Parts: sequence; C-alpha cells; structure tokens
Amino acid sequence: MRFREPLLGGSAAMPGASLQRACRLLVAVCALHLGVTLVYYLAGRDLSRLPRLVGVPTPLHGGPGGAAASGQPPGELRSGGARPPPSLSISSEPRPGRDSSPGADSGPGPARNLTSAPVSHTTASSLPACPEESPLLVGPMLIEFNIPVDLEQLAKQNPEIKMGGRYTPKDCISPHKVAIIIPFRNRQEHLKYWLYYLHPILQRQQLDYGIYVINQAGDSMFNRAKLLNIGFEEALKDYDYNCFVFSDVDLIPMDDHNAYRCFSQPRHISVAMDKFGFSLPYVQYFGGVSALSKQQFLAINGFPNNYWGWGGEDDDIFNRLVFKGMSISRPNAMVGRCRMIRHSRDKKNEPNPQRFDRIAHTKETMRSDGLNSLTYQVLDTQRYPLYTKITVDIGTPS
Repeated sequence: MRFREPLLGGSAAMPGASLQRACRLLVAVCALHLGVTLVYYLAGRDLSRLPRLVGVPTPLHGGPGGAAASGQPPGELRSGGARPPPSLSISSEPRPGRDSSPGADSGPGPARNLTSAPVSHTTASSLPACPEESPLLVGPMLIEFNIPVDLEQLAKQNPEIKMGGRYTPKDCISPHKVAIIIPFRNRQEHLKYWLYYLHPILQRQQLDYGIYVINQAGDSMFNRAKLLNIGFEEALKDYDYNCFVFSDVDLIPMDDHNAYRCFSQPRHISVAMDKFGFSLPYVQYFGGVSALSKQQFLAINGFPNNYWGWGGEDDDIFNRLVFKGMSISRPNAMVGRCRMIRHSRDKKNEPNPQRFDRIAHTKETMRSDGLNSLTYQVLDTQRYPLYTKITVDIGTPS
C-alpha cells in the first residue's frame, strides 16, 4: 500500500488531467464547427416563412383573429356550418385596362395578400419548385349563390392578380402554366360568381394561370367547342401555357383539392355535379370542366367546330381522345363535387338535332375539323383586373 499511494497521488494523476483537458478542447472545437456550419446553412435559406411555420403572426397573415390565422382565406367557405363571407356591396363591372400582355403590369404588389401564399423576398431564380400538392388547400367548401359580388372589391381582395387575370405564385415556381378558357355569351352574373370562388382556389393551388373569357358576338347559334378552340389559340399569344382548362361559366368546384391543372392523361374535373345528383351521368361524359395539356390538345386537332347549339361536342371530344389512345383521369366523386348555378336555357343554344349523327362520325371528321380548320375574327380584347375578355365573330352555321 505504501508503494501504490504515491503512484496514485503523484505522477499517475497527470495523464488523467491532460486527457480531460484534451476532451474539453475537442468538444469546444466540435461546437465551434457546428456553429459555423449552422450559420452558413441558414445564410442560404429563405427565413421569411419561419414565423409562419412556428405559428407567429406576421403582417402578411394578420393577427390571431385574422382570416389567414383561422386557416380560411376570404371568399371561401368551409363545410361544417361556416357562414358565407361578407357581402361585396353592389354588383358592378370592373374598369378595363389597356389591350396589352397580362404580364405587362410588373410593378410591386401590395404588402398584404389575402388569398395567396406569402410574398418572398428571394429572387425568382432562387425560388424552389412548388410542391406536388399545395400546403395552402382547405378542403371542402360551402358554395352559395345568394350574395352580391362587386368585381372591383374582389380585385382589391386579390391584389396579387395582375391585369388580365394573370397570377404567378410568389414563393415557388409552378410547373403548371394553366390557361383557363371560358366560353361565354350574356352570362355576366354567372361570371362574377365564378371569379369570386375560383381566383382564391387557383391561388391556393399555386398555379401559374390566366383567365380567358371568349365572348361570342352576335346572336347566331352558340358554338361552345369553337370558342374553346379560339381560347387555346389566343391564350398562346400571351404566354407559353402548357395546360388548358376548359370550363363552363356556371360550374364551381366544392373542394379545392380538385386540381385545375393537367395530368399525364386528359382530366375530367367536374365529375360529380349537383345537377346529376353528385354522380357521373355516364362513363363517357366529358362535359362541364376538363383539362388537356398542350400536347394532348394538339394530338386530337383540338375540338370540333361544327357543333352549333347545345350538346354533342363533349362526346365528340371524348371520342377523339379514345381514338388517339388516351384515357380519362378523374378525381374521386367526393373531391370532384361541383355546384351549378341554376338558370334557364339560353336563347340560340337549343339542342343540336344533328349532334348524334356527328358524334357517330368523329373518327372520319376529326382530322379535318378542328384547329386546322378554325376561322374567326377578333373584334375586341379587354384586359380587366380579374380576367381577359376576347370578343370574337365565329360566323354562322354552314
């Protein structure tokens, strides 16, 4: 024992103390390295979304009682007893802008945005791609048509929409460049409701989109499919769209998970309309709202131009897709629910008595009747704050 005591209390203690100091130094170096790494990591990140991620209110989202804080953007109604948004005063037509590209209005937007993602200060080149499914979606909505809509007030509530109805997400780059084409004549009240509900939905879906209302001039028989062809041609003069959604003006989706964009196969969007008891009327039905990519649309030579009056053109379109080896994709019946604004049949849009015969000959006519035979004259183009209205002369039935 006498031999070991000095050894333990003397020279043997020195190596242990040195090891302890060395360990402390190593921990300090590791902590410094981790800190430097974290600083460089954060320097390359966009921290503008940090308050939102941790639940801290910001000027872009309002306080605890604001619309964004409740997870329910203005203009949209969630199911489960939610009440409609406040009335938008007296209905009125917005003042049109000059006839120019919708993207020409490139000035800085207002600081507050009620319906879209928060504005990021990062440059477009450094923005990430938008996610496959937007995190801004709210799900099922209550849709009502008993409130007045003022389009000037609606434009103020959607400040990120540029003149002509153009919108691009501010915090990500959307791969979906969507032109939404609406065939139109004498349906201004229906258009107000469509804009009221769809603009917030489309922004939450983080689409790069534009709205085109193709107005048929005169009082000849209505031709829905020809107007859609014209919308395709005219929209491409504005922007390099890669997707086209063709929508009747009186149909509103009831769930914002029902994506207004294109898929690998042609998409039927309005699959469960209240008019048909929220079910598909027949398996070949392709009417109401549909989406085709630019390539899909060109592959079928567009839509037929010879369906004057109501009915038949959507079945002809279905046949064209089948003959080109494509199949129809659809959302499920719950997500695909839509409400229709009830109305009496328009004048000069009576059922087309020739529709059944024309549908039977789609395979023979689709090569010569479509985009390659389209003729029309643009009479007027108006860029309104929420949409572009193109008035056209499409001729008369031959």
